[in-house]
Amino acid sequence: MPRKAREKSESGIYHVILRGINKQIIFADDEDRIKFIETLKECKEKSGYKIYAFCLMGNHIHLLIQEGKEDLGVVFKRIGASYVYWYNWKYKRCGHLFQDRYRSEVVESEIYFLTVVRYIHQNPIKAGLVKDILDYRWCSYNEFIVSKEFVDIDYTLDIINQDRKKAIEGFKAFHREVNNDTCLEIEDNRRLTDHEAIEKVKKTCNIINGQELQQFAPEIRNRYLKELREQGLSTRQLERLTGISRMIILKA
Repeated sequence: MPRKAREKSESGIYHVILRGINKQIIFADDEDRIKFIETLKECKEKSGYKIYAFCLMGNHIHLLIQEGKEDLGVVFKRIGASYVYWYNWKYKRCGHLFQDRYRSEVVESEIYFLTVVRYIHQNPIKAGLVKDILDYRWCSYNEFIVSKEFVDIDYTLDIINQDRKKAIEGFKAFHREVNNDTCLEIEDNRRLTDHEAIEKVKKTCNIINGQELQQFAPEIRNRYLKELREQGLSTRQLERLTGISRMIILKA
């Protein structure tokens, strides 16, 4: 069946999720996250888009983005080509890293815009990675509170209050509110969070990141895969975190 056409946003603003192919992890360490943020900055200059909020998770990325000179399809091909080339070189792998089709929803009201900003920033808390958003380096919350780098914070803060000091205080208060925000998300029924799982992989296999397991001799690799499954990691989760194919994991 043909794919359903994407809904077009009259404001040009979208909440977008980029996901690793087969739910594979796309950030194994901080160097990967820094490289992706640098790629966002570089492509922003070329494509003219605006980033209003972002959050880098283990195997997916949330972006609140407004189209500029280029269509989002072109934008994400540009971002993907740059980051994936570097990622494949670093981990001595080849092939795709991101799913071909990103997920998106239109954002056309100021109320929903603010809801999405909060939702994106609270992802690490809901995933159990941190208790305070300020402690998570890989989302845009700190750009509003500490120092602006490349996120366009003015639009968000102006919605809250034209006085910048009051706007920042309102922004922090809005994020502290108890809420049941539901926005575009990925369904996932993991028994362990990716953060918990990757720590088990690193500790069990004595490696720095999950990708290294691909380089082990087959008999050693398979022994570790079997042990990790016994520790509660699912086949799909191991596939995401290590990049090893589902068939190899099932045979281990």
